[in-house]
Amino acid sequence: MSMEPQLVKSAERTVRILEALAASHETLTLSELQQCTGFPRSSLHALMRTLVELNWVETDSARSAFGIGPHALLTGTAYLDKDPALPLAQETLEDLRAEIGQTAHFARRDEAHVLYLATRESREAHHVIPRVGRRLPAHVTALGQVLLAQLTDDEVAALLPDPLPALTDHSITDVAKLIGELDQVRTRGWAYEREQGTPGVACVAVAVDYRIPATDAISCSMPASLPPAEVERITEAIIRHTRKLAATLRREGIR
Repeated sequence: MSMEPQLVKSAERTVRILEALAASHETLTLSELQQCTGFPRSSLHALMRTLVELNWVETDSARSAFGIGPHALLTGTAYLDKDPALPLAQETLEDLRAEIGQTAHFARRDEAHVLYLATRESREAHHVIPRVGRRLPAHVTALGQVLLAQLTDDEVAALLPDPLPALTDHSITDVAKLIGELDQVRTRGWAYEREQGTPGVACVAVAVDYRIPATDAISCSMPASLPPAEVERITEAIIRHTRKLAATLRREGIR
């Protein structure tokens, strides 16, 4: 009997465990991990022992609860360090924040989610800001919507669950309704969402057109109470700075 299928299964289980721990705000017991993953307790126990010994997972003194370990951070940082677009995107976020005074983000689509790679927070920010490394469902964020708009309607429908999970009362939960919104995004060239991901927060996003289809976008988070004229000013600034970034990335040959 070949060992290859078993090795692949072990690798997949290891990744699923790390993803479950990373997604949880609290440490998880072995029983909770078993509920999350559905893996047999015997193999789960052996994998956890190995991950703890390798510093990918931390455990409390009683070894009864587990959390993500420091080596996971090293790997995530290595991903950021090797991205040639990121330093230029960070400069753009600095310039954008200086001009509009609001929080700016740079993110990349990860299948049906967006992954935040850089954030520059407004000094007056009083709301919860997605931090670097946080992953959110694409359909509830302007970043995600502007990147989903790069896909065809069929590709979007195949990628997303239906109904869509809601984060707030304003979240779009119907795929057909989302596809209608994406058509508007394509027409105007930017995405706008109001309190779909976070109560009290609105967001405008523009895709960074240096890859086809675009994988990255820049956005600005702002209080949902801002008047339309201010939202328009912010939108114009994001479009201008994002186009400049895309031109620089293309000129530098970054793909």
